[in-house]
Amino acid sequence: MSVVLSPGVLSAIRAHGERDYPDEACGVLLGRGCLVAEALALPNAKEEERRRRFVIRPGDYIAADREARRRSLEILGFYHSHPDHPAKPSELDRENAWPNMHYIVVAVARGAAGEATSWMLTEDRARFDPEELTADAGE
Repeated sequence: MSVVLSPGVLSAIRAHGERDYPDEACGVLLGRGCLVAEALALPNAKEEERRRRFVIRPGDYIAADREARRRSLEILGFYHSHPDHPAKPSELDRENAWPNMHYIVVAVARGAAGEATSWMLTEDRARFDPEELTADAGE
């Protein structure tokens, strides 16, 4: 499977990761099919361990879903940053993920965003499979 990012989406995800560093940044991916039209930044509601964990409040998810529907889009998945760690989902990421959603992880090393990867949880929730991530050439 693959996910395609509209122009500016990857830049927005990277900028959010840098802005929230050294804490994890998070948000939702809005679009249709496998085309992500926008990365909608959400607040990290985790009260402790924000450098290694994130939580999206149910109310923030509901508001993002309403915004997506208002614009005739869908929530296709989520993104988050890994401060000073690789762009690979953790075991806790797997335990909290939903099948059929795209998960973009961006590494942020010493405040500078780097590699971004995309993943999809298998139906049996046993593992993440990597996805091809295609971004605008100017990203």
